[in-house]
Amino acid sequence: MKKSLLKTIIVVILIISYVYICSIISIPENIVIFEGDNLNLKIATGLSLSSRNQQTVLTASNIGTKKIDKEGIDKLNLNLFGGIKLKSVNVAVIPKTTVIPLGTAIGMKLYTKGVLVVGMSQINTDNNEKTKPYENSGIEQGDMILAINNKEVSNTDELIGEVKNSNGNSIKIKYLKNNETLETSITPVKSKNEYKIGLWVRDAAAGVGTLTFYEPSTNSFMALGHGISDIDTEKIVEISNGELITANIVSIKKGEKGKPGEMKGTIDSGNKIGEISKNTNLGVYGNVTNKSYLGIDSNNEMEVATRSEIKEGRAQIICQLDNNEKNKYNIEIEKIYTMNNEDNKSMLIKVTDEELLNKTGGIIQGMSGAPIIQNGKFVGAITNVLVNDPTQGYAIFADMMIKQMRNTE
Repeated sequence: MKKSLLKTIIVVILIISYVYICSIISIPENIVIFEGDNLNLKIATGLSLSSRNQQTVLTASNIGTKKIDKEGIDKLNLNLFGGIKLKSVNVAVIPKTTVIPLGTAIGMKLYTKGVLVVGMSQINTDNNEKTKPYENSGIEQGDMILAINNKEVSNTDELIGEVKNSNGNSIKIKYLKNNETLETSITPVKSKNEYKIGLWVRDAAAGVGTLTFYEPSTNSFMALGHGISDIDTEKIVEISNGELITANIVSIKKGEKGKPGEMKGTIDSGNKIGEISKNTNLGVYGNVTNKSYLGIDSNNEMEVATRSEIKEGRAQIICQLDNNEKNKYNIEIEKIYTMNNEDNKSMLIKVTDEELLNKTGGIIQGMSGAPIIQNGKFVGAITNVLVNDPTQGYAIFADMMIKQMRNTE
């Protein structure tokens, strides 16, 4: 009986410890919020954030009620039971900003940082042997090859050339795996009088989506609300640079339950709008170089809403479904996940506009990035559609896009 009770106590202690450890780990060391917004963090009972003068800023009981009103950076301490310091937390407060929501259909060309490994294949050598030169090298699908024999490679032609010039000698390869730079070696084999290593690679990606907003103060833009992933590896493409270009909408495929719709477009004859600098899980961003193709109207400039200003209820999206024509459509914000700082599913939304439902059936591929407006403020952008109900989908908070674009997180 005593042993059983002791085991129960130990299990309870372990569970409580696990909960606290998860809560501590979940609080980042660097936090960025808008001036005047609430500090929203998941924090367990017994934990608190306090300023350097020991003034308590946040506890489990006042989450979402503490407004941060001053601009700058404040250093806080995460404490256990008020006195045991666990770690420091930097809270960067940035001033409210204004943007011009766009909703313009655009194209993107992304050029990788090195060459992306998208597949692997067995090689039939000139001696009628079957071999896998890459075997045991550590290189896998999704890795990025950066250099061969200390010479940087930026496209597939350069990689093929280095392999061809190896004459069958071992080559040293520098590659990127999960943000870690590694080195290995592969010995190319001869097949049909050419040296090969058995890796399929790609050095560029392209797509069509929606341009979310233009920020006049920095001449920058952000689009999509999610990153562009490689079609084979399904990983966010690591890029060195890219181009934002005009797109021509070809057709609209209406969505239905179990079958997402799609906006099809072409970028073959597109004109350059800007330079893409980053492809992230929260969107694609960079600088505008030619505003004339965007039809920017400074009268549409508006404030970015803080999370505390976003309400469940009616809102509008801006999107382009026909060439040279953008429209506003009605939606409902059904749920708001105020404390979400991890991904682009910050709000659950539903399309209610009959005109949009007749055209698209709801949210379709290509509408990602369509800006959401509520009470005259920019509150976020569409990111996902629910496959089983195309009238519903997710959206990202506007503040997350701004912070990502400024690269301050």
